[in-house]
Amino acid sequence: MKARTPWLVGVIALVGAVGLSTIQSPHAAEKNALALGNFSVSLAVKDIEASMAFYQKLDFQQVGGNVEQKWVVLQNGSARIGLFQGMFDKNILTFNPGWTKNRETLSDFQDVRELQRALKARGLTLSHEADITTTGPAYFELTDPDGNALLIDQHVRSPKR
Repeated sequence: MKARTPWLVGVIALVGAVGLSTIQSPHAAEKNALALGNFSVSLAVKDIEASMAFYQKLDFQQVGGNVEQKWVVLQNGSARIGLFQGMFDKNILTFNPGWTKNRETLSDFQDVRELQRALKARGLTLSHEADITTTGPAYFELTDPDGNALLIDQHVRSPKR
């Protein structure tokens, strides 16, 4: 294994701490700040059973999915990982507006269509767009400059406002 420089280890620790933190970002209080929702990483795996066994050794527990259908959701504290065999080619950063980490529906949240409109207004290009004429579950996708896929995937109806 390649030795890591101390600053890289520090950055990795900081990213992990921020990712697992429930502390609200200073930008979240801003009027136009985005609340993307519950976060998880969706991993494209080669062997669902081998991957699941590996993460269970790290004390991740299955909280959703179906091994026979080749997908599971695992959780360790506030860290959540989806394992998906044969469903997509790359790993995906997934955000679920309207859900808590326990998949409980929030009474008020930024709807996926609101988030989509805001990101397009900021000049981002989406690879898939949600239908803005609907109010039910919907999703959109975009890709960061390094080719990482982001999925904003809302599973619940829009909040009533």
